[in-house]
Amino acid sequence: MERIPILQMGEFLLVTIQVDMHDRLAMTLQDDLTNRISQVKARGVLIDISALEIVDSFIGRILGNIAKMAQVLDAQTVVVGMQPAVAITLVELGLSLTGIRTALNVEKGMALLTSTFNQDGTAIELSVLPRERADLYGET
Repeated sequence: MERIPILQMGEFLLVTIQVDMHDRLAMTLQDDLTNRISQVKARGVLIDISALEIVDSFIGRILGNIAKMAQVLDAQTVVVGMQPAVAITLVELGLSLTGIRTALNVEKGMALLTSTFNQDGTAIELSVLPRERADLYGET
């Protein structure tokens, strides 16, 4: 059975999707990732979709579900590397991906994840970090 590797980097999990996603693979990823978050008590999940050229409504919903499930398991989710065509498709399909933060690349995504935690490891709302958000996204 085909699986997408889930790598652990400290208290974060990194998922790099390098193959075309089909429904069964997406469901397997959802199950594997939620189990892994629980097993290692991950605080964050970074999903790199830069290799995905097409995302349909099912895959979009699965990404949203993964973020919601991760949040219930006390982990933040950041999706990185979204292609413009994928972003356009998700908007046209009406999928808002509530609960998913996005960043341009893995480096910025990791910075976003690490910036969401205080020194003591407790999560903080990104909305209280406007300057850091502006730095991450190149906003002025």
